[in-house]
Amino acid sequence: MGEKGAVKNHLHNNLVFDHPIGFDDDGRLKRTGTVWTASAHIITAVIGSGVLSLAWATAQLGWIAGPAVMFLFSFVTYYTSTLLAACYRCDDPVNGKRNYTYMEAVRANLGGFEVKICGWVQYLNLFGVAIGYTIASSISMMAIKRSNCFHASRGKNPCHMNSNPYMIGFGIAEIIFSQIPDFDQLWWLSIVAAVMSFTYSTIGLGLGIAKVAENGKIRGSLTGISVGTVTQTQKIWRSFQALGDMAFAYSYSLILIEIQDTLKAPPSESKTMSKATLLSVGVTTLFYMLCGCMGYAAFGDLSPGNLLTGFGFYNPFWLLDIANAAIVIHLVGAYQVYCQPLFAFIEKSAAKRFPDSEFITKDIKIPIPGFRPYNLNLFRLVWRTIFVMLTTLISMLLPFFNDIVGLLGAIGFWPLTVYFPVEMYISQNKIAKWSTRWLCLQILSIACLIITIAAAAGSIAGVILDLKSYKPFSTAY
Repeated sequence: MGEKGAVKNHLHNNLVFDHPIGFDDDGRLKRTGTVWTASAHIITAVIGSGVLSLAWATAQLGWIAGPAVMFLFSFVTYYTSTLLAACYRCDDPVNGKRNYTYMEAVRANLGGFEVKICGWVQYLNLFGVAIGYTIASSISMMAIKRSNCFHASRGKNPCHMNSNPYMIGFGIAEIIFSQIPDFDQLWWLSIVAAVMSFTYSTIGLGLGIAKVAENGKIRGSLTGISVGTVTQTQKIWRSFQALGDMAFAYSYSLILIEIQDTLKAPPSESKTMSKATLLSVGVTTLFYMLCGCMGYAAFGDLSPGNLLTGFGFYNPFWLLDIANAAIVIHLVGAYQVYCQPLFAFIEKSAAKRFPDSEFITKDIKIPIPGFRPYNLNLFRLVWRTIFVMLTTLISMLLPFFNDIVGLLGAIGFWPLTVYFPVEMYISQNKIAKWSTRWLCLQILSIACLIITIAAAAGSIAGVILDLKSYKPFSTAY
């Protein structure tokens, strides 16, 4: 270990016992997160807009492969999340040094070039999620306007409209909310968003059940959309894209360590996080199975790409309006949960590089009657505003919801959900090469890599198809 290491360890161990009341062992303010707040963050992050594309994804794969693949993704996500949660502290799960972010965990366990790859993939993915959520929320806002327009004209008016004003409106809301300084202060937004995600998923489920009852039969087939409705090649590409949609619907590993850093101890953070993961992945899978399968049972081969806005349902229009409003409120919160790690990374890097710049480091206290004063940081205000404006602009250029969702799911799934957690776990537990455990973990990783490549290929094919009939800034629905 060497003398320096011994001194560092001694200091660290003493810190654990001597830290002042109200502070944690790393000198930061006491964390207050529990299983419930962590579950709320996870559910907010996981049950995102991805749930709405699951009926379409199930339709591509059919009654056997659809639910089986969904269950497989849930198991892999849960298992690799427990591996990742164990990497929050180095060496010792109770007193080891904390890793505050996913990148720090990779740096502590793997180091070198892999940290750079992890950073690029993670932050690119978070950026992509922000774009995906802006597109999804604008589609839901338009769906409210369109369902009311359909209702007023009794279905005679096609009610075409442009998505840009809605994306701009969502962007303005995000500029305001992005000034919440960090994750700890987001818990209330997460709880509101988690409630909203249950609201619209339940409405989607209820409408699916009502439609099945109205049809008097369960639609769909064992092998999915039939060749004839689509060509053989389309069937393959769409099946691949469906894998990407399902991977996206489960991806939250990229913010897992950041959520774990809000938890109080004892019990150890990894134990609490494993419980929260089991609870939230279990609840999510139940919801996904019900929404995906009921949507498919209701519409069969014609399942829309987005269950609540693809206009499979027209009535009762007021219920659809409530569901779509819930989606918008949920996505406002989910956008923040996903972007906080990226915001924090840029702000810490800037403070490190320019420690003497008042623009970057100085907080201006703004008194708020009845509340604690708000710390306004000029750099935070400027950079986060530019970030939201940029994601809004790109969303206006690229409004293809399903294909973007599939591509994001594909790009982020293998490296962040499987590869890094598996490699860090092997390194941390010093698992011998070629041992049975090592082989099993590598097989899991390679299998997920193959799925990722297939899903990415399917989504890229979908985007290329979309681009053939596309004019920038003029997307109408």
